[in-house]
Amino acid sequence: MASPPMNRYWIPHLDIHKKVITQELQYYLGPDATCRPYTREGEDGFLITTPGPCLTDEQIDDICLKSKEMWEKQAAARSQLNPEKPLKRPLHQPVLISKGSGEGSKRRGKDRRSHISRRPYDDKKGGETSRK
Repeated sequence: MASPPMNRYWIPHLDIHKKVITQELQYYLGPDATCRPYTREGEDGFLITTPGPCLTDEQIDDICLKSKEMWEKQAAARSQLNPEKPLKRPLHQPVLISKGSGEGSKRRGKDRRSHISRRPYDDKKGGETSRK
């Protein structure tokens, strides 16, 4: 049995949480519908593949509402981890990706200096030098 032809739609990511749209999509569009992050003309969004029509305005509104609730839950969970410091912008809390050590940066500088040649300047150019 051949699979039905699939339609592909793009919607912007504004106010839509990836986890919410991924969870809700098959509820609205059926078991064959898929969703993935996609950039169209420099704007981030979601590429929806489905055998039928895309989401209606009401369905998108519902996904946006559920996304807002998800972000509020996440912000509440983060604020409980550090209750003494309320965040002005809870959704923009920095996330540490890597932490540099002060020792490594000092060592790098020493490594660079060790590669500097000890020969006179003229010798590097291939010219003659006067050594006594």
